Amino acid sequence: MLSVKVFLILCREIYFPVLTNPSIYKVSLLRDFCFYMIRYFIIYKPYLVLSQFSPVHGKQTLADFFDVPRDVYPVGRLDHDSEGLLILTNDTQLNHRLLHPKFAHEREYWVQVDGAITLQALTNLEAGIDINVDGKIHRTSPARVHLFSEEPDVPERNPPIRYRKEIPAPWISMILNEGKNRQVRKMTAAAGFPTLRLIRRRIEEIDLVDLQPGAIRELSGRIVYQKLFHEKK
Repeated sequence: MLSVKVFLILCREIYFPVLTNPSIYKVSLLRDFCFYMIRYFIIYKPYLVLSQFSPVHGKQTLADFFDVPRDVYPVGRLDHDSEGLLILTNDTQLNHRLLHPKFAHEREYWVQVDGAITLQALTNLEAGIDINVDGKIHRTSPARVHLFSEEPDVPERNPPIRYRKEIPAPWISMILNEGKNRQVRKMTAAAGFPTLRLIRRRIEEIDLVDLQPGAIRELSGRIVYQKLFHEKK
């Protein structure tokens, strides 16, 4: 009687059991069936929600909004007072490639600032500006910054920002290739226009699109790697 061994084969979409002949050790992987064990989700993290599933007394966490497999976790984080795009997965390779500093990738933020931001301030943000990181002065990398001519179509926030009729609160887009702790808020404050509201809109080509706060969408591994790393897997 032919004996067999069962191996657990890792591909980007599934841990898939495959039977092999132990005398040959050749593995046949039906890639078309790789679609559900390694999971990828995008979510719109709401305002004042911690970027974690473990409970914290008196705080809302992702577990209050999203029901995902136990081994799925957020890649990176958003501060509790920021909102927008988070990627959730159990793909450790993706986690490494998104978080390691040597793998730079674009992140776009839509930022509502306090006051009529000037052209000089926008120029300073683009060129690089000094912020404090872990007690040291850090000059930010060049960024792409754009002032919206009209308020962008964004979900209402609960609670809303404070409203002062006499002080403008325009929106800007900031596209960064680095992600220091509270970097966007520190940058706009250093430019003289503190952040009132901060939404991460996209990471590379993965975009919130029509997601609303507290909403979730599952993506395939192929789509995730194409949109993040331009790989056709």
